[in-house]
Amino acid sequence: MQLRYTFRVYPDTGQQAALARAFGCARVVYNDAVRAREDARRAGDPFPTAGVLSRKLVTEAKQTPERSWLSEVSAVVLQQSLRDAETAFRNFFASLKGTRRGPKLGAPRLKSRKDTRQSIRFTANARWSITGSGRLNLPKIGAVKVKWSRTLPAVPSSVTVIQDAAGRYFASFVIDTDPAADAARMPESDRTVGIDLGLTHFAVLSDGTKIDSPRFLRRAEKKLKKAQKELSRKQKGSKNREKARLKVARAHAKVTDARHEFHHQLSTRLISENQGIAVEDLSVAGLARTKLAKSVHDAGWSSFIAMLEYKAERYGRTLVKIGRFEPTSQVCSACGVKDGPKPLHIREWTCTACGTVHDRDHNAALNVKSAAGLAVSACGAPVRPGVIPAQREETGSHGFPTEPRAA
Repeated sequence: MQLRYTFRVYPDTGQQAALARAFGCARVVYNDAVRAREDARRAGDPFPTAGVLSRKLVTEAKQTPERSWLSEVSAVVLQQSLRDAETAFRNFFASLKGTRRGPKLGAPRLKSRKDTRQSIRFTANARWSITGSGRLNLPKIGAVKVKWSRTLPAVPSSVTVIQDAAGRYFASFVIDTDPAADAARMPESDRTVGIDLGLTHFAVLSDGTKIDSPRFLRRAEKKLKKAQKELSRKQKGSKNREKARLKVARAHAKVTDARHEFHHQLSTRLISENQGIAVEDLSVAGLARTKLAKSVHDAGWSSFIAMLEYKAERYGRTLVKIGRFEPTSQVCSACGVKDGPKPLHIREWTCTACGTVHDRDHNAALNVKSAAGLAVSACGAPVRPGVIPAQREETGSHGFPTEPRAA
């Protein structure tokens, strides 16, 4: 499978200016492609093909005085920007037809130079390389210093250079992993586990282990509030406002990175220790519309489950997601009697049928494991049919499975 290995890079002043030019050129070509398709739609004409757009918006545009500066950056960056526009339209049409999973997508929009996140992509055709001294040599940008936190397991197929909202630069390499090496890294285990995700504890396992919720956002709220207040007092368009914006962005990035690292460490531990894992398919979008929204977003359940999914596939584990309407908190894990709904403030309850005293979260974790078919009954027969392999997620773009990046 494909994964991204992301490392922090430190371009000098000249390289930052070259990257800014590349970001700008890629953004202009993307916007030109979106406008060309929108103009064709309004005129009732067929959409221009990728080849036509490449010729008009890149090759011919470089010969005009208005777009002559496109020659200052690598042609591969411009071609990849056109591919991004093509992919955006393809995903939009697939969403309209209902053939694409997930929420409905809107039509591609124009990118702004004020966007806080910028990126460009270099494929193998760009002839980028890693020098003997460990620098990343990019065409028309130069050899950029990289902070390597680990070695790359294989030759990357492409690299994406990213500038985030906090002004940091990253190089994200796409790597094809070796299944044999992954299998040797994590041998098979005979253990299985059910996980109940929550807010009082981030996770409670079916073996009774309780993992506290770090609450990264809650702990940083005082500092974030102060930084946001300073930003609101700065005059719009001033240099001091930009400095204050960066301060807020860096504070949020620190919270995000800490949460990401916590998710990676916990998911790797669970995958390495257990052959089968069961979790509940929570409606995070629905819970985010309640009074618990801030705590739900602070927990980051969706990100954690996504990590479990791709790591389970990578290392040959089984991940089962049970339905969100399964009454895991209402059923006695000892006798199977449904004891009715219980308010959230009730953390312990006694089964009216068998008299077993249950911890609410531990009982739910046991029921999650049982509902997924990872447990057996007293007679030794499976409670549910056998587990099914986790579905593979699309990789190779931001927002999909990534390895933890360097600090």
